[in-house]
Amino acid sequence: MKNLLEKLYQNSNASDDELLYILDNLDSNSEKMLFALALKARKKNYGDAVYMRGLVEFTNICSQNCLYCGIRRDNKDAERYRLNKDEILSCCDEGYNLGYRTFVLQGGEDSWYNDEIMANIVTSIKKQWPDAAVTLSLGERSYESYEILFKAGADRYLLRHETASPELYAKLHPGMNFDSRVECLYSLKEIGYQVGAGFMVGLPGQSNADLVRDLRFLKTLEPEMVGIGPFIPHKKTPLGESEGGTVEKTLVMLALTRLLLPQALLPSTTALGTMDPLGREKALGVGANVVMPNLSPTEYRTKYELYENKICTGDEATHCRRCIEKRINSAGFRADMGRGDHVSHLKDTPQGIDNN
Repeated sequence: MKNLLEKLYQNSNASDDELLYILDNLDSNSEKMLFALALKARKKNYGDAVYMRGLVEFTNICSQNCLYCGIRRDNKDAERYRLNKDEILSCCDEGYNLGYRTFVLQGGEDSWYNDEIMANIVTSIKKQWPDAAVTLSLGERSYESYEILFKAGADRYLLRHETASPELYAKLHPGMNFDSRVECLYSLKEIGYQVGAGFMVGLPGQSNADLVRDLRFLKTLEPEMVGIGPFIPHKKTPLGESEGGTVEKTLVMLALTRLLLPQALLPSTTALGTMDPLGREKALGVGANVVMPNLSPTEYRTKYELYENKICTGDEATHCRRCIEKRINSAGFRADMGRGDHVSHLKDTPQGIDNN
């Protein structure tokens, strides 16, 4: 195991059989070694910086019906909302004044936000704050749509693949197609976005072999960003009574991803903080280097409920900003309020401010 982990760190690659062996045979000592090597790889590429993104959850209306998601189309108990352009810009204004230089606009697949509306929002943000990056997370759209939004000024796009097992994907996403998901991700790369993929850990029916497929997919795609979080059941979904994922297994997958993609931007997710009071700090300690505090109006935060018992829904943006920075510092890192681009893009973009 020691030799395998050292090889993975040195070569940033391993065969599928080797990855499966690691997942099947990790004990406490080899896990400690894995985490230490992942942290070493993270520091080699990004030092002790943790990039702060301002998250705006602007709509919880979604046309899709994913079995695990609290804002799925068939959840009739979800209290739906949309933010208009002025509300979104107000969130960004507050975030900019707090020091954020990346805004993440995330929502369900809501067709009300067509290309014209979204392009106008993106253009307005870039015009008002030209040194800030805009990340979109709007789900599957056409190549032409992605291109319009990129030309409007969007810098990054997050589209988690959720699982790279076509069979498992089909079970979890009625009416959706894994090949279409993959096509969207490659379209985004071709257009020029910094692309984010990612998956859930602990899905019902998910095996270690499925997780190896996730890792191999990421290694092939080479996205700039990878979001990995534990599956947390929501009682208003068909998987509401299922067993959830674990923090420990999620940390293992974060660490392996850091070794396979040493330059990736890896968020320490709110889902980990929901499962474990120190979940986000633990993720930073095994290779994560991004956090995304919420800028959404507090009256809407509980309504964007992908999973239950989400933390920080009642906190004002200022409190979130200060709280997260304290957590980052307590874990031995420093908050970086610059744009926080992938290292391959650093020479091309202004990085904003860096608060030590």
